[in-house]
Amino acid sequence: MDLQQLLKECKAGSITAQKYLFDKYATPFFLLCRRYMKTDEQAEEVMMNGFFKIFQSLAQFDYVNEAATYGWMKKIMVNECLMELRKRNSFLSIAAEPETDSVAVDGEAMGKLGADEIFRLITQLPIGYRTVFNLFVMEQMSHKEIAVALNISEGTSKSQLSKCRAMLQQLLQKQNEVYVNRKIR
Repeated sequence: MDLQQLLKECKAGSITAQKYLFDKYATPFFLLCRRYMKTDEQAEEVMMNGFFKIFQSLAQFDYVNEAATYGWMKKIMVNECLMELRKRNSFLSIAAEPETDSVAVDGEAMGKLGADEIFRLITQLPIGYRTVFNLFVMEQMSHKEIAVALNISEGTSKSQLSKCRAMLQQLLQKQNEVYVNRKIR
């Protein structure tokens, strides 16, 4: 069944169509939510709230194409993550996260890591760093847009991304040392 027809049936209240839409997008949206949230349980809760909002908002949504529909649903999921982080007051201490020193990393370090390892490294970042990183890198938002979304200054957004990059470099270096040590043994 094509997406346009599926959405039409979802709008009409078909529980089967809603379940099919959920099943089709649950995994990518869970992973998206997990990038922002600290635990799997929090990510699942936010994802469920996001799907609830999607189903509620379908009446006002006009189908254009599959990419636009995915983008619309993804935006709802990201906004749900940000609302949950705000609710938890996660951004009150965004500027007070630990300082990091810049570290040079072997250019091959990133190539040695799989997607799961990179994801694990990102989830180790403090919430402020991780959120700005996700919005800037994954959602391709500008620092101005991030500042508005998180109610912080553009300078804070830039600073958080810079500190995030330094911390990722440190984590990559540690991961690379573990990889090299495993290879030597």
